[in-house]
Amino acid sequence: MSIHPAARATGRLGVAGAAALTAASTLADPASAHAEVEADIPRALARNVTLTFVSEAESDSAGFQRVRVVLPDGIAPGDVTLADAPRGWKLKARSDGYTVAGPALKTGTDAEHKVRIRRLPDARQLMFKTVETYADGEMSRWIELPTGGAEPEQPAPVLEVQGATEAAATSAGPDRKKATGRSGGVSAGLVAVPLLLAAGAWWLIRRRRASSGSG
Repeated sequence: MSIHPAARATGRLGVAGAAALTAASTLADPASAHAEVEADIPRALARNVTLTFVSEAESDSAGFQRVRVVLPDGIAPGDVTLADAPRGWKLKARSDGYTVAGPALKTGTDAEHKVRIRRLPDARQLMFKTVETYADGEMSRWIELPTGGAEPEQPAPVLEVQGATEAAATSAGPDRKKATGRSGGVSAGLVAVPLLLAAGAWWLIRRRRASSGSG
């Protein structure tokens, strides 16, 4: 049975297309691996917020052993506590953030950990530069920000934050009012003292003059 030339050509194109698609998927997989961050309360000035970080595995030979996170302005390392992590992993504060590390995970296993933040800063976007280290020493650096509208090759995890609620925005109000009241009272006292001294001196002068006139 003979095969029509057109059918043979179509078959070759189908095989070639499938091979090209497979190759494209293989090449795209490493690029799709990245680090992400989410919040249970993604709102500015929210308290006791839990952040979940997920590092997608992209190594075929080793598992994750450590994840380092650089904190954005407004969040101090002392404001961060570990809420959940792979078994045996511990949190260690650094001058610019923290690391979570422990026994190497199984190859191909994503690394997920959660931290609790005392209070989110008043910002609309929070960037958490992340560096992942595998057991074989390989590192993935997710530390770049979009520039000129172009998506970077290794984007840093970015948390989109909603505006603060009115209650949160005014929660520090009483403290500010107390501070203002204290400073206002001090200023008033500093002004009042010279006035009292001047009034006392004027009264003393008038009294002496009155005494001299009566004599």
